[in-house]
Amino acid sequence: MADFILASASPRRKEILYNAGFSFEIIPSDADENISEALTDEETVKELAKRKAKFILDRYPDRIVFGCDTVVAIDGRILGKPENAEDAFRMLKMLSGKTHRVSTGVCVMSAEKELCFSDATEVVFYELSDETIRSYIATGECCDKAGAYGIQGYGCVLVKEIKGDYFSVMGLPVAKAARALGEFGIIGKVEL
Repeated sequence: MADFILASASPRRKEILYNAGFSFEIIPSDADENISEALTDEETVKELAKRKAKFILDRYPDRIVFGCDTVVAIDGRILGKPENAEDAFRMLKMLSGKTHRVSTGVCVMSAEKELCFSDATEVVFYELSDETIRSYIATGECCDKAGAYGIQGYGCVLVKEIKGDYFSVMGLPVAKAARALGEFGIIGKVEL
C-alpha cells in the first residue's frame, strides 16, 4: 500500500512528489472551494489544503492524506484559474512588469494529527506586450493554472526573477512538505 493519499489531480504535484521518491496514490478531492474574500492569500491556501485533505480523510479515515492548494495574488487580490482566453489575457496584463505572490498551502492529515502550512514566493514578470500575451495564451498552457501561467512550461519566458521556492510556484514546496511528511513517519528516498 502507498504511504499516503495525494488529494490532488495536479500532474505537477504528482511529478514533484514522485521525483522526491515518495510512494503515494492519487485520489482527487472534491471539497468545497468557496472561501471568504476576507482571508489573505496564505490563509486561503492553508484553509483550502485542509479542506481537500479532510474531504479525502473522511472517506479513508485509516490513511494519511496530503492536500494542497496554490493561488496567485497581486495587490491583495487573488487570481484563480482563468475562465477563458479573455480572462487569461486580463490576468497576464495585470501581472506584466510587476511583482506578485504565489502562495501554496499544504496540509498533511491523519485521524490523530494534522500539520498545515503555507509558503509564499515573490515572482517578478517582464513587461509583456499584447502580442507576447496572446502568443502565450495560444499555447493553451494557461487554461488550468492559477494566475494564467505555469513557470515550469512555456511561461518560464515571462518570469524575470523569483524570490523564494521555485517548487512552491509549481504548486508544492517539496522540501518543506518532505519534512511535514516526516512528522508522520513518511520518508522519501532521502532521509532527512
